[in-house]
Formats: sequence, C-alpha cells, structure tokens
Amino acid sequence: MIRLKDIQKIYRTDEIETTALYDINLAIHRGEFAAIMGPSGCGKSTLLNIIGMLDTPDAGSYLFEDKEVARLKEKELARVRKARIGFVFQGFNLIDELTVFENIELPLVYAGLGAAERKHRVSGVMDKMEISHRRNHFPQQLSGGQQQRVAVARAVVTGPPLILADEPTGNLDSRNGEEVMKLLKSLNREGTTVVMVTHSPEHAEYAGRVIQMLDGQVVAENFKQDPVLTL
Repeated sequence: MIRLKDIQKIYRTDEIETTALYDINLAIHRGEFAAIMGPSGCGKSTLLNIIGMLDTPDAGSYLFEDKEVARLKEKELARVRKARIGFVFQGFNLIDELTVFENIELPLVYAGLGAAERKHRVSGVMDKMEISHRRNHFPQQLSGGQQQRVAVARAVVTGPPLILADEPTGNLDSRNGEEVMKLLKSLNREGTTVVMVTHSPEHAEYAGRVIQMLDGQVVAENFKQDPVLTL
C-alpha cells in the first residue's frame, strides 16, 4: 500500500539546517497495524505527515497504492487525502461550533454526498462508536474520550483504507486511552490499515509491527505477526 524509498526531509532557516528524516526505506502493507515509536524530535510526526501527504519530502520516492505521490497535482492529492486517508490527531481537532453529528458529517459534505446518504453513513458510524446518544452535543460538552471517539468516527466515515493516528491517546487518561486503542484495533481487524505514532509501549502492543526511530532514521522493526504480503 505504501512504499517509501530513500526519503529525506530537511528544514532550513537562515542559519540552521535540520535533517528531520534521513534515508527512510519503509513499506506498509494493506491490513497492517504499525506503530511508530521513538524519542521526541526523532521524526515520527514528520514521517506520518509525509505518508498523509500533508508534507513533501526533499528527496526520495513515495508510492501510495502504486502511484508516485510526487507526480500528483494538488487537486489529485486533495482527492486522495479526502477519499483514501483518515486522520486522527492528539488534539481531536473538532469544530466547537458544530454538533457531534455535524463534525462527523463534514468530510461527507466536502465529498459532495447527498443529505440522505450523509445521514445514513453518520448514523451508522455513530452507532459503531457508541456515541449516537451524543449526536446533538457540542465538543465542549464531551469528555476527552468521547471527543476522541468523535474524531475517530470523523476519520472513518468516508470508509478510507488507511487511518493515520498521531498520538491519539496523548490527551487521554488510561481508561479512555485503552478504549480508543480498542476502537483502532477493531477497525484494523475489519481490514483498515492503521499507522500510529505513539510514545506508549502499552499502546504499541496493539500493533502487529513496531517501527523504532532515532535521529530521523528507522533503526529497528519488530513484527509480532507475519506481515500481509500485498501492497
């Protein structure tokens, strides 16, 4: 599904040049649950942003579903992000002025779906995430765990084959963190590919593969199950 070859990312100012990623070679297979770990500043989030097409590498090749990302125009990149990738962030990124239903519905509005189809999809995903009883609440009326459930629902409502999660439990207590991890694991069991950045060894245990990073490089990989062979 994802092939990264010799990926490099350098950030420059007038006086300083910082190498965020150096010679990253990585393949993520369909159906995998991969956790990316490492100390702060090692390049984890930069790597996730490149995979999610939110940032571009300075060198190397990135193939997403057999397409070279560098050759895609911005309109096509936006289409791929909306249709093929769901994002879950540490900070939830919900819109305070919108209800739970409206927050989840937003990607479908951008995708141009009709009202009836939007209602059907949002209702289904709210049932799955067990937040239907909160449909008319606003984010500030929810607990942190509930807000992250809404964020996960918004990420999956379009049915993307890939979920990218950047510290999805970072703002949650242990109980709510475990609940979010169980949600991600459930989605993975249903066939969704999940790539997650985390500092938590306990939450990394939910993944079938742990990728260790240090100083902008992949330094180790640990497979807890045989990888799926299709890309």
